[in-house]
Amino acid sequence: MARVYTSARRHPWVLGKLGDWTVPFGPYTPAQLVVLGGGAFTLIKTYAWWSWAGPVPVLLWVGLVWAVRGAQIAGQNPFTALLGVVTLLMQHPAGRIGGRVARDRQPSYLRGLLVIEPAPELSPALRVATAVAAAARTRAAAGSGLSRLVADAAGTAERTA
Repeated sequence: MARVYTSARRHPWVLGKLGDWTVPFGPYTPAQLVVLGGGAFTLIKTYAWWSWAGPVPVLLWVGLVWAVRGAQIAGQNPFTALLGVVTLLMQHPAGRIGGRVARDRQPSYLRGLLVIEPAPELSPALRVATAVAAAARTRAAAGSGLSRLVADAAGTAERTA
C-alpha cells in the first residue's frame, strides 16, 4: 500500500473562493493572508515615509506575499511554529508531572533515637558452634565444591544465631 500526500493535503486550509467569487491570484495560505493584511495596513499607515520611493515598497510587499506561500519552519507552517514557541515560553521551567507543575519537595529531617548496647555474652554451646563454623570456613577456603557450600551454610547459621 502506498500513500501520496500532496501539499494541498498537508496544508488543507487555503482561501481560494469567497462564495461564488474566485479570489484573484489565489488560493492563499494563512501566512499569505497575514502578510497581505499586515503589509497593507503597514503600507497605508507609513505612506508618508515611503512615498518618495514610488511603487518599490508595494512591489516588495507583493513579492513577500508570494514568497510566504510555501514558508515552513522545521517542517511546519509559520503559525504552528509560532504557536509552539509561545506554548514553550508559557510553560513552567520545571516542567509538569501528571498535569501538575513539577516542584522539588521540601526537605525533611529524620528525628529518632538510637541506642547502642554492648553485645550479650555468648553461651558455651554457642561458642562451640562458632568455633566449628570458623574451622569449616577455613577448610572450605582450602577446598572447593560441596565443602564450600557447607561452610557457607555454617556461616549463614552463625550470622543468624
